[in-house]
Amino acid sequence: MRTFDLIRDAVLPEFRERVAEYLIDYESVLGLGTADAQTVQAVANQLRGYLRGLNTTRVLGMADWEELDRRVVDTWL
Repeated sequence: MRTFDLIRDAVLPEFRERVAEYLIDYESVLGLGTADAQTVQAVANQLRGYLRGLNTTRVLGMADWEELDRRVVDTWL
């Protein structure tokens, strides 16, 4: 399953629509594979921060956050 699909599935149901709107921006850069390495690294780090925030506010569980963070690092960093 793709990383962005996993994120959408891991978020609590009542927050999925709002989170999906934010993910569009990240996915438009990281999902296309056409951005330069510096941009990809910057956006991937921003995505990691966003996921960390979702975990802090309990929109995303700790186990999900750890797995998703690992996937972002392994895929884009």
